[in-house]
Amino acid sequence: MRSFRRHRLLVSVLLCALTVLAARPTAAPEESGSGTGSGADTSLSAEVARLYEEAAVATRQYEAGREEAEKQRSEAQRAEALLDAQRRHIAALHEDLGRIARAQYRTSGGLPVAAHMILADSPEGLMRGQHAFSQAHLAVNNAITKNQRAEARLAADEARAADQWQALERRNTQLAALKADIEQTLEAASSRLQGEADAAVAAGACRGAVRLDQPETGLSDGEWVAPVETYELSASYGSGGARWSSRHTGQDFAVPIGTPVRAVGAGRVVKVSCGGPFGMEIVLKHAGGYYTQYAHLASLTVDQGEHVSPGQWIGQSGTTGNSTGPHLHFEARVTPETGSAVNPVSWLAARGVSL
Repeated sequence: MRSFRRHRLLVSVLLCALTVLAARPTAAPEESGSGTGSGADTSLSAEVARLYEEAAVATRQYEAGREEAEKQRSEAQRAEALLDAQRRHIAALHEDLGRIARAQYRTSGGLPVAAHMILADSPEGLMRGQHAFSQAHLAVNNAITKNQRAEARLAADEARAADQWQALERRNTQLAALKADIEQTLEAASSRLQGEADAAVAAGACRGAVRLDQPETGLSDGEWVAPVETYELSASYGSGGARWSSRHTGQDFAVPIGTPVRAVGAGRVVKVSCGGPFGMEIVLKHAGGYYTQYAHLASLTVDQGEHVSPGQWIGQSGTTGNSTGPHLHFEARVTPETGSAVNPVSWLAARGVSL
């Protein structure tokens, strides 16, 4: 009986537990523009941001090495030119020496110095002639010795410059390989990031902000910057084409996928969206009643309602939505909605930012 009561009590406890679990609500899916990104999302975005910086550093190192190699090459070429000039000068001295020797042979007839002394009109005349010849011979020998030393010195300088140039060429080859490897890895990571962004846009639901280590900008809330640090301007405000229903409403910045996108000024995030022709986009509200839009992104690093500072990374560029290639579409508006855009280039120029 005791064992039966114990089993009945255990069954009652299990039934109560199952009832409680059944009554708990299931986890609701994340709302668009809320929450934070998953660990995998954050890791991939951070990897792309890190690789982007490494690629920029590798490019700067490669360019610096290439310029140094060119400078060393020029120095080696200058040394070779000096060496050629010295060789020509020595050849001329040798020619002069030969001319003097031939003249001496013709005038002396090959007689020894003692015979000249016997046949000379006076010892003083002979001594003067012999002294003049000795001085000329000594001057030529000194010039040849001096120029031989200069030639050896220039040859050593040329060899040293050539060695430095070759060492820089080898280093530059290594830097080029490192740069290519980083860019290849970046391209693969950016492709994965874009794939995740495309999936989010297709689902029409943002995954929430991923949190990246922010750079030190040193900017105050009253300062303004360009939306990307390094770029090429492409489609401009007001341009026409088959891609737009009327006119282009913003300024496009041609940048690779994963490029950090910056808030141009202090403001608040009033819109985060992951669907429609702009793909993944962010709209900020700034002081003075103006708004800026950042579209075709591959990731978001802010959530709706957040306050941002000038230069803060708010996302990463991509090619989501109605986009023909990786770029950032940037707009300046008088309302948060499409159709209220003003020329973003002149708008930024009025705030001290020249594109």
